[in-house]
Amino acid sequence: MAGSNYIIGTSMTRFTKEDRSLEQMCSQVIEASLADAEIDTNEVDAVIFSNAVGGLITGQEMIRGQASLKRSSLLGKPIINTENACASGSSAFFLADKLIDSGAYEVILVVGAEKMTHLDKATSFAAIGTAIDLEWPPPIESDKASIDRSYFMDVYASMAKEYMSRYGATEDDFAEVVVKNRRHALSNPSAQFQKSTTVEEVLASRVITGPLTLLMCSSISNGAAALVVTGSEFAKSRRTDSRVRVLASVLLSGQERAEETPTVARRAATKAYEKAGVSPADIDVVEVHDGAAPAELITIEELGLADEGGALRMLRAGDTTIGGKIPVNPSGGLIARGHPIGATGCAQLVELSDQLRGRCGDRQVIGARIGLAENAGGYLRNDSAAATVIVLGR
Repeated sequence: MAGSNYIIGTSMTRFTKEDRSLEQMCSQVIEASLADAEIDTNEVDAVIFSNAVGGLITGQEMIRGQASLKRSSLLGKPIINTENACASGSSAFFLADKLIDSGAYEVILVVGAEKMTHLDKATSFAAIGTAIDLEWPPPIESDKASIDRSYFMDVYASMAKEYMSRYGATEDDFAEVVVKNRRHALSNPSAQFQKSTTVEEVLASRVITGPLTLLMCSSISNGAAALVVTGSEFAKSRRTDSRVRVLASVLLSGQERAEETPTVARRAATKAYEKAGVSPADIDVVEVHDGAAPAELITIEELGLADEGGALRMLRAGDTTIGGKIPVNPSGGLIARGHPIGATGCAQLVELSDQLRGRCGDRQVIGARIGLAENAGGYLRNDSAAATVIVLGR
């Protein structure tokens, strides 16, 4: 039954470029999330571990979860390794939700972790660039991808140019998204970038690939996040103020599509609203996959939170800031909170859970009752390779 499972514990590290091992970061979030849930490892039935590029960057393949959790006292339990590009963390959560629905387990710990830093930054960019079909020539030419940027910045730049052409968006508008998300991140102790910026500074930063500048793009990052997910019977033993209901979790794959065909994010959102029994008008707070600033505007529209071109008007009116009609990325989003790939989807859900539990301090969305997270990964011609939309409620 939709809405029968709960999040009862959350934790995340600060996202940084600090040189910490996956094991160190995972130990931190496991201990803290279990403490938040007021349970110990003996009560955990299974672990779903999310990591996307660890094999390509560090060489550790196949058993990354077991290797990262080896000193956590969780070895011996089922550990399921999940990799689904930038949607890995939310895909792990989706699996946990469905496994609990199936009756296989009652308490699942979801852990997302990534160490993206490398002495040679090109190694990190090349790893990210493998999230496309290598046998299907990419439609977007890139002369420097994997050298000084991720190929996905070329994808976002192409999307940005189309959005500008259709709706009259400007580079200043994309810079305003960055300014907003940096401002939100000032109140997030886990955010990678805790420094405000201005439109002028964003536009003056190094051009990555026009119209995107450095500050408009998500950064390489290290970090981890964890959630304790349970069925309704177990959740009944928890304090009501400590639990958040999973109203819907949807995971879909992308496909080659004509221009008029809905994107995978739009299709996932439609299913999620139906499963949750809510409409876009019911959503109080949103976390979206803003791999680059233009993606925030585009995704708001794909989620049905605005009509075509409407996200631009919302931005200019201040509707998407904290205190506005529908705050988007109060955590700072990928641009400011950071984007350690395997942890990102989990971090979005940590933020929404904490918002719905009223734990977010100065970035709290007052009265938030329903939150939505959209997390996308990979690229297949004209669509993301995977996308999740997850709706949480109190």
